[in-house]
Amino acid sequence: MTALNYRHLHYFWVVAKEGGFARAADRLGMAVQTISAQVRELERSLGHQLLKPEGRGLVLTEAGQAAFARAEEIFQIGQLVPHEVHEAATQRVVRLSVGLSDGLSKLAAHALLAPVLETPHLRLVCHEGEVDQLLGELALHHLDLVLTDQPAPVNPTLRITSQLLASTSVDWWGPVELIERARRAPGKSFPYNLETLPVLLPTRHASLRAGLERWFEQHHIRPHVVGEFEDSALMSVFAARGLGVFPVSRLGADDLSMMSGLHLLGQTEVVEDVHGIYSRRGQNHPLVATLLAHRRGLTGAALTPASVVDDPAEVEIDS
Repeated sequence: MTALNYRHLHYFWVVAKEGGFARAADRLGMAVQTISAQVRELERSLGHQLLKPEGRGLVLTEAGQAAFARAEEIFQIGQLVPHEVHEAATQRVVRLSVGLSDGLSKLAAHALLAPVLETPHLRLVCHEGEVDQLLGELALHHLDLVLTDQPAPVNPTLRITSQLLASTSVDWWGPVELIERARRAPGKSFPYNLETLPVLLPTRHASLRAGLERWFEQHHIRPHVVGEFEDSALMSVFAARGLGVFPVSRLGADDLSMMSGLHLLGQTEVVEDVHGIYSRRGQNHPLVATLLAHRRGLTGAALTPASVVDDPAEVEIDS
């Protein structure tokens, strides 16, 4: 098999992104005929047509779409090389890139990252998004670790490992004015006073929301919901300003001390899970290894590596 010419692949990638040879030539500062010839040479070496005319422009064939997808990965990573080389040569930086899924409690995420936050020369980069988007970034090695409220999906094309990092109880907190009013009110104690207190909840895309709704059903509670939030930290801000009471995992409750006026309302048997998803490359990152060794129990206390037993919830997905 003929070795792939990456210069030819780069010309093809630019043509596909620009939508034609003329615009690609302008971007590259080259003659149209030169670029066209190089792309045709790439097609000959691969044995398939990659571009075909349509109207006044060009479109990708099925083979071209496959080639473009790989070229996109290659050259996006390539664009990072000069910056990372310069950074490595001029600074003692320990970089950790973490993806945080939309449904994850951000207060809990901060607590999980705490074991590495004092690392000298740390540069922590956090990205927030949907799980599928973050797993794509993980596959491209743009992220070292993804923290999410659900294990990795079964996908034979991904080479990733999913590990349960924390399983912590969920408590209810709120502004002191609301809690004192609830305690003075006759008749209903926690958790049944959630039917009269204004309640803030995570949106339905969070796994915690499903667990809370099951808990409401078990206790025959119809909560008085006044707000729904994707971000638990934002929810706590609104609660601190008096909007309502809200659930938070015990793991993230320590950060509530930064907000004056919030007090514990009651404790529940609801549990929030946090999973770490990483690739084989990420597993070799020293800070990822440190985080994987600090799993948390139901109380939120750290488990030492020696006390961690094999977890049936861990799923390795490898092609």
